[in-house]
Amino acid sequence: MLTLASKLKRDDGGKTGRASGASDSTHRVSIRDRLLTKEVAELEANLPSTCKANFPDEDKLHHFHLAVSPDEGYYQSGRFQFEIDVPEAYNMVPPKVRCLTRIWHPNITENGEICLSLLREHSIDGTGWAPTRTLKDVVWGLNSLFTDLLNFDDPLNIDAAEHHLRDKEDFRTKVQDYIKHYAR
Repeated sequence: MLTLASKLKRDDGGKTGRASGASDSTHRVSIRDRLLTKEVAELEANLPSTCKANFPDEDKLHHFHLAVSPDEGYYQSGRFQFEIDVPEAYNMVPPKVRCLTRIWHPNITENGEICLSLLREHSIDGTGWAPTRTLKDVVWGLNSLFTDLLNFDDPLNIDAAEHHLRDKEDFRTKVQDYIKHYAR
């Protein structure tokens, strides 16, 4: 993050030294990257205690991993990895998020697809993505999928939701088996 932030400061400071109308494409920074510089700083200051963000390349704030380690509920003691890619059209479109950890969850498929309303680009109920949302909203939403937003009534993984409906204790056992094998 420091490298990109330094580049942004250099670019802003160097604008006045250029002849008007001259442009140097190597010094251009996208709107997305300017937004991410601010949002990542805010995110780092307000990250839930159960989450840890990792930026594999500090020059690419648009690609990072998030580890969520729930401290309550069915998924307590697991560590779930998410990959977050922020497209160039951000903040008009939501980030693309995928769960990298195999999980037995009604709102996350075993292939890593996620059902979280704020990640929907088009939502008829008004809870989908809006340009006023930020990465902090995405991270807090992912964190809440393991507690408050755990939703058995509107599942993406129908088998997991039906399993919970049939036998809650066996569902808990299967969740713990998945944690033991995939989420440590």
